[in-house]
Amino acid sequence: MTSISLLVVFPFLMAYAAVRDLLTMLIPNTVSIALVVAFAAFAVSGGLGWDVVAWHLGAGLAALAVTFTLFALGYIGGGDAKLVAATALWIGFDQLGDYLIIASLAGGALTLGLLAIRAHPLPFAVARLPFALHLHDAKTGVPYGIALALSALIVLPDTAIWLRMLPA
Repeated sequence: MTSISLLVVFPFLMAYAAVRDLLTMLIPNTVSIALVVAFAAFAVSGGLGWDVVAWHLGAGLAALAVTFTLFALGYIGGGDAKLVAATALWIGFDQLGDYLIIASLAGGALTLGLLAIRAHPLPFAVARLPFALHLHDAKTGVPYGIALALSALIVLPDTAIWLRMLPA
């Protein structure tokens, strides 16, 4: 049961966040809440000690403090800030740096790709899709949830909780 959260719930929620951000430019609060609830269930069913849970809570709270500040300054969206914090809860401090570096690189590549696409007219078949028109608009931001989700899925197998729950 414990591995279900790691193998199914976490990846599903990450994929859902990425797709929702791509299609709507919003990451619903329910995704971040579900990640927190799923982590709590994972911690209980996996028998994580209070010290481990506290360490992961610290990572989530630290990420929330930084990303909330970035949101307040207008650098990132609120959904992105909450998704980073909820993801940091799962990842913990041990891989948090890698998660943020990979997310930054993926986000940079995504941004450059969008800028390149926005420099050209959309093909007719794609131009009829409302989300494509919205995404193509230069006033629209970048669906950074895609980079955050990709990074989380790349880093998760190297985290201490993954290695603990799924022995090689």
